[in-house]
Amino acid sequence: MTTLVDYALEPELSVHEFINVLVASTLAERRPIDDAERMSGMLRQADLIVTARASGKLIGISRALSDFSFCTYLSDLAVDQAFQRQGIGQELIRRTHQAAGLHTTLILLAAPKAREYYPYIGMQFHDSCWTIPAQPKKVAVC
Repeated sequence: MTTLVDYALEPELSVHEFINVLVASTLAERRPIDDAERMSGMLRQADLIVTARASGKLIGISRALSDFSFCTYLSDLAVDQAFQRQGIGQELIRRTHQAAGLHTTLILLAAPKAREYYPYIGMQFHDSCWTIPAQPKKVAVC
């Protein structure tokens, strides 16, 4: 059965709803959900927040950073596990790319559990990615 889903740009999404959908999707395993300040900053500094709702409940999110000219980095793509395999993630990606501009290159680093999903929906693998891992925040001692 396919769920009726409402999609929207929601730049004012609450941190509480954001965290809840990350937990429901398993993406919370790789996000600092216990640090409300960081989570709030992640939302505040995002250029695009596209949401998917079923009967008002947040069931999916795409959070992206973009220059709207050349590249769009899709930092978070999360769909509640109870709503997966219905095309919601693919539609969130499509709407994010459309909002950023189809002339931008959409870039995404796959979560380990989602590696097989992206080729399935037509995304191309790119083997030239390097990262510098995050360092723990230093606490000032007075």
